Amino acid sequence: MISLAGKAALVTGGSRGIGAATVKLLAQAGADVVFGYHRHREAAAQVEQEARKHGTRIESFKADLGRMAEAKKLVDFAHQRLGRLDILVANAGIWDSQDAPIEHLTERQWDDMIRINLKSVYAVIHCAAPYMIAQRSGRIVAVSSTSGQRGEAFHTHYAASKGGIISFVKGLATELAPHRILVNCVAPGWVATDMSAPTLSTKAGMKRVTATIPLGRVGTPEEIAGPIVFAVSDLATFMTGEVINVNGGAVLCG
Repeated sequence: MISLAGKAALVTGGSRGIGAATVKLLAQAGADVVFGYHRHREAAAQVEQEARKHGTRIESFKADLGRMAEAKKLVDFAHQRLGRLDILVANAGIWDSQDAPIEHLTERQWDDMIRINLKSVYAVIHCAAPYMIAQRSGRIVAVSSTSGQRGEAFHTHYAASKGGIISFVKGLATELAPHRILVNCVAPGWVATDMSAPTLSTKAGMKRVTATIPLGRVGTPEEIAGPIVFAVSDLATFMTGEVINVNGGAVLCG
């Protein structure tokens, strides 16, 4: 039911995990996609190869999105290559599996988390919005987390960065609505990705995590990519400022 034929999409953090699954699903739906990556060039090349099987244009671009100049280069590259910018998925982010009690949480840890997780979302949307405003249309989805909704002890810097994304999205939704730009958020729970592997790769870690999830398992990247693609499709034309919860029932909030 979802066709994105002729649409131009930009995905950040597209070389692995949720981002990679989103790139592939957007391509399967018919979109041309540029995606950003930071370090994993070989993984990015693999995503390009797999996504191109659907016959659309797929390109990647290396950028550190915590730096405004590089975020602008990525957005401008996508617009130049694709000719327009209909869809932006702000997905790039990090998580530190090591506990960081507040009395030991360093300024550098805090600054790095906010820069990579929150500033990067601001940066790409800041740079992409003028193109969408000029077009009088656009779809933006930012990827937050259950941590941004309920907080997370010993990972408060991560929770703060993801909670900031939710508030940012809600403000942008009303600000950009007159320009026919829809802005929504997807908040995943635990997902089997490289980022969560330090916790999920151990039996004790997996048992602890799944005990908090009513469905009794963690999600897959594809199960997060689906709601993202729904949110940028013509099935979601009257939805903006919303947080789509994809967490197996772990956090129940409307």
